Amino acid sequence: MGQALGCIQVDQSNVAIKETFGKFDEVLEPGCHCLPWCLGSQVAGHLSLRVQQLDVRCETKTKDNVFVTVVASIQYRAKPESAQDAFYKLSNTRNQIQAYVFDVIRASVPKLDLDSTFEQKNDIAKTVENELEKAMSHYGYEIVQTLIVDIEPDVHVKRAMNEINAASRMREAASEKAEAEKILQIKRAEGEAESKYLSGMGIARQRQAIVDGLRNSVLAFSESVPGTSSKDVMDMVLVTQYFDTLKEIGASSKSNAVFIPHGPGAVRDIASQIRDGLLQGNAAAE
Repeated sequence: MGQALGCIQVDQSNVAIKETFGKFDEVLEPGCHCLPWCLGSQVAGHLSLRVQQLDVRCETKTKDNVFVTVVASIQYRAKPESAQDAFYKLSNTRNQIQAYVFDVIRASVPKLDLDSTFEQKNDIAKTVENELEKAMSHYGYEIVQTLIVDIEPDVHVKRAMNEINAASRMREAASEKAEAEKILQIKRAEGEAESKYLSGMGIARQRQAIVDGLRNSVLAFSESVPGTSSKDVMDMVLVTQYFDTLKEIGASSKSNAVFIPHGPGAVRDIASQIRDGLLQGNAAAE
């Protein structure tokens, strides 16, 4: 009904392009406008002033000959003061922006190797934004922001990179494990050495205590029983220890059958063997 009466409505964040007999007349702002169609006035079209987004996927090659797919997100909008240029100068804005993005990315990425491409993606985005701003400003558009949202290497390259990273971490883990085992072995050896040292000290002190005890016993017995010699005392001590040993063997619940020559002659032989061993040891020490 409004159009029949020559009235149109322009929505918010939009403008309308008014023509008179096919020639541009003016840009109509949001609101209600009267167009006397009988005088040749008409609306050629509408133009949105909202921010629009275009995602561009561009395949290119890095300096080290790795093919990557760069995904750029372009946010742009038509400038209200240049609505005439935005409406008339470009027939396909999205294709035009995509062509510029392809050109800039394929000129920038081949100068960088793969690692540098990831590190300098913000610089690439800034370069794309500057080039687009210079080019699209002539057509009535402004570039709000440009983002490099993803860099996707070839699937085989990605798998190889993951394997290299995994191998590096496994090598570090193996090195740390070997170092830990080395420390454990060193500490274990130090512990064993310390244990043997302390055991040797204990045995030495035990033998020293036995010798001191025997010496004191021999001296005390010789003084208490006149006419006895040190040899008699040692024979008696050896016989006593011999019978104590037999008693301990018989009292043990886990003992097996043990055959020991027994009798007065056997005790004399054992005493003789012990005495001869002690004398030989003293002679060797001298």
